[in-house]
Amino acid sequence: MNAGANPGFVLTNPQVPRPADMRKGSASETGLTLVELIITVAIVAILASAALPIARFQVKREKERELRRDLWEMRDAIDRYKDAADKGAFQVKADSLGYPPDLQTLVDGVDIQDKKVRFLRSIPVDPMTGNTDWALRSNQDDPDSDSFGGQNVFDVHSKSDGTALDGTKYSTW
Repeated sequence: MNAGANPGFVLTNPQVPRPADMRKGSASETGLTLVELIITVAIVAILASAALPIARFQVKREKERELRRDLWEMRDAIDRYKDAADKGAFQVKADSLGYPPDLQTLVDGVDIQDKKVRFLRSIPVDPMTGNTDWALRSNQDDPDSDSFGGQNVFDVHSKSDGTALDGTKYSTW
């Protein structure tokens, strides 16, 4: 039969949904229900709340790594200064025992055979306190003392009162 012969006859494909058929379905067939949306938001909130403490520990761990690196760098510079002084490369005060008078001396450098030798590029910022003010220890100071005698710089540590992830105080590093 010819489709053009009977104007009331329309060919349709039963597999293609018509707009009227789509309106007949329930809400769960066409999109998310309110319950599904609440469950999804709750799951995302739980995952986000679990990730937040991990992120905080990661930030603290990174600051601790930076503190260890800065302390190592300054202590290495103090040791290199002491080695050069012990070898007689430059004049030092007799009571300094070959240690630098302050950290700025390591940055400014000393003259060795008509050349300026610097032991430290700059004084690093303490990641725990946010400034370049470090606690110093002289070899004339008592081992348990928190005050700096001022004669020379034998050791350096953080002025932070904080506690590390391993339970030790940053000031004892």
